Amino acid sequence: MKENDPKYTNSLINESSPYLLQHAHNPVNWFSWNEDILKKAKAENKLILISIGYSACHWCHVMEHESFEDEQVAKLMNDHFICIKVDREERPDIDQVYMMAVQLMTGQGGWPLNCFALPDGRPIYGGTYFPKQNWMNILLNLADTNKHDPEKVLDYANQLTDGVKLAELVKINKEQNEFSIETLHESVKAWQQKFDDIDGGPNRSPKFPLPNNYQFLLRYTHHTKNEGVLKHLELTLKKMAYGGIYDQIGGGFSRYSVDHFWKAPHFEKMLYDNAQLVTLYSEAFQKTKEPLFKQIVYETLAFVERELTSAEGGFFSALDADSEGVEGKYYVWTKDELKNIFKDRFSLFADYFNVNARGLWEHENYILLRNDDNAEIAKRNNISTDDLQQIIEDCKKHLLSIREKRIRPGLDNKIITSWNSLMLKAYIDAYNVFDEQHFLDVANKNVKFLLKNCFQKDEQLSHLATPSETSAGNSKRKHHPVNGFLEDYSFTIEAFVAMYETTFEENYLHKANDLMKYVIDHFIDKNSGMFYFTSDEDKALITRKMELSDNVIPASNSSIAKSLFILGHHFENEDYVSMSHRMLNNVLDEIIGYGSGYSNWAMLLLYFSQPFYELAIVGKSVDEKRKSLNKHYNPNRIFAGSVTQSSLPLLKNRYTENDTLIYVCTNKTCLQPVKEIEKALQLMNIE
Repeated sequence: MKENDPKYTNSLINESSPYLLQHAHNPVNWFSWNEDILKKAKAENKLILISIGYSACHWCHVMEHESFEDEQVAKLMNDHFICIKVDREERPDIDQVYMMAVQLMTGQGGWPLNCFALPDGRPIYGGTYFPKQNWMNILLNLADTNKHDPEKVLDYANQLTDGVKLAELVKINKEQNEFSIETLHESVKAWQQKFDDIDGGPNRSPKFPLPNNYQFLLRYTHHTKNEGVLKHLELTLKKMAYGGIYDQIGGGFSRYSVDHFWKAPHFEKMLYDNAQLVTLYSEAFQKTKEPLFKQIVYETLAFVERELTSAEGGFFSALDADSEGVEGKYYVWTKDELKNIFKDRFSLFADYFNVNARGLWEHENYILLRNDDNAEIAKRNNISTDDLQQIIEDCKKHLLSIREKRIRPGLDNKIITSWNSLMLKAYIDAYNVFDEQHFLDVANKNVKFLLKNCFQKDEQLSHLATPSETSAGNSKRKHHPVNGFLEDYSFTIEAFVAMYETTFEENYLHKANDLMKYVIDHFIDKNSGMFYFTSDEDKALITRKMELSDNVIPASNSSIAKSLFILGHHFENEDYVSMSHRMLNNVLDEIIGYGSGYSNWAMLLLYFSQPFYELAIVGKSVDEKRKSLNKHYNPNRIFAGSVTQSSLPLLKNRYTENDTLIYVCTNKTCLQPVKEIEKALQLMNIE
C-alpha cells in the first residue's frame, strides 16, 4: 500500500453516487441496495442496517466522522449487521418507506436516517443522528436481542410494517363535491394564525422556504383581493431575499434557516429549492412588479448556470454545506478580511451587508445579509441610490472573484430527471415574465439533454440521467439504472406543457400527453384514483407508497392532478378532468385542516372554483401576442397557439389568413375572437 492510499476501501468505490463515494473508504463494509445483498443478509441470518442520507447533508458528515470512520464502531457494525448505504436522492422510494418507519417510532424524521430491518426489509428500529456512544449501545443491544429473542424482533417488524402500510392511506371521498373557494377561505384563515408578520414565513424555527406555499398564497390573493395575505407574502419574499439564507454575493438559496430571521442557514444549496424559488419570484414579480424579485431571479439563475450546470445542459443536484470539513466556511467572512479587501469602501459595505452585531455568526465570522432597503442606506451614506447600487454591484463581483479562489463545497453531480424538470420550468417561467432570450436558450438546451439522456423506450423515464464522459468521471463507475418515479413523470409533464405554451411547438404537448398515458397505465390505484410513487414495473419494497401531502417539493399526486386538469383542457379530454376532480375530492378535508401541507392541491382547487381561461392565439403574430399577455398576471389560464392551421382541439379551424386572432374561452364557451390585447384582457376581467 502506498503512503497516501486509504487504509480501507469497500464496495461503494464502484458506485457513481457522490454520497456513496463519500463512504467508500470507511472501515464499515458498506454495500449499495441490491437484491444480492438482501440475499446475503438472509444467508448469514443478519439484520440489515439501512443508512440513508445525501451528499450535501451536514449531520450525515458528522455521523460519518464520529462513527462510520471509527474502527471500533465499524467492527461492531460489520460483525453483526449487513450495512447498506442509500443515497436518498437516487432512491427516494426506499427513503419514503424507512422515513415513515422512523417517524412512526420516534415522531420525527430527518437525515441521516438509520433504520434496522430484517433481511426481507421489514423495519424493527431506527432514528436519525446518533452520537457515537449511543450508536454503539444500539448496535450491541439490537444484536443481542436478535440473537436471544428473535421472536420479539419479528413481532416488532410485523407491527411496524403494518403501520408503514397504513400510514397515508388514501381516504376515498365518495361524495360528489362541487369545489368552492369558501374551502380555501376556511383553510387560509386557520393558516394565518401561524404567520410571522415581523420576519415573514411561519412563526417558528427552523424556517424552510416552501415555494408552493407562497405560490398558492400569491394566487389566492389574486382571486380574493386579500391585502392582508398579500402583505404577508411580500414581507416573506423580501425577508428571504434579504436574509443569510440567500447568498448575497453569488446568488441562490440555501436549504433552510435555523432561526426565525432567515439569518443562519444550513449552507447546502439544492437544485430543487432554487428551481421552485425562481418560479415563485418570477410569478411574484409578474404580480407586483417589485424590482427586488427580478434581481433575485437573475442572480439565482446566474448561480445555477455558474455552479450547477453541466456542459451538455443538464443540472447538477446540490452543493455541500461544508468545505474543508467546516459548515459554511466557503460563504462567511471575518471583519478583518473584509476591511483588507474593501479598505475605504468597507464602511459602506458593512452598513449594506450588516458586518455588525446583526450579521455576526460564530467564531468571529459574519454572514452577509441585508436589513434596510437601498433608499434608506443611500440616504444614511449621503449618496444617490444609483451610485449605491453601482458600488454594491462592484463590491459583490470583487468579493465573488476572491471567494471562488477558496476550496469549494463538494458538488453532487447526479442529474435527476424530476429536479431537472423543475429547473427547466423555472427557466421557462423566468423567460415568460422577463422576456430574456438567454433563459429560453438554456431551457432549449436542457430539453434536448433530457430527451437524449432521461427517456427510455415507450415514453418511459429514468430517474437519473445516463452519466456521460464529461460528468466528473461518472461514466467509469457502476451506473444502476433506476426507473422513473411518479415525481419524474409529473414534473417532466409540467415542464413540457410549459415549453409548448411558450414556443407553441406541438411535439412538447404531445410528449407530455404520452407521458401522462404511461402514468395512467403503470402508476394508478384504480380503487382510489390516486397514483403510486413507483410503477408496477418496479421491484416491490415492503409496501408501495403514495405521496399525498405537499412538502418542500409538491406531492407527485398533486402535480399529476394539476397536469390532468391542464392536459384535459388542451385536449378537451373530459376523462382527464374527471380524474383530476376525483383526486382533489379525496384530499378536500386535508386542505381545510392543513393548508400549508396541501398548497399545491389548493392551487388546483382555484382552477376548479374560479374562472379558468383557454387563450387560443392563431396567426403570424402569435409570439408577440403571447408576450404581451404574459405582462399581465393571470394564473388561471393556458395558452395554445399556431402560426398556421393546427389540429389541436383549441386551435382547430381557427386560422384566418392575414390576421392574428385571440380566442378567449372558458367553461366550454368561446367569446368572439379579438385582435387587440386590451380587449382580450377585458374579456378576462384583467385590469
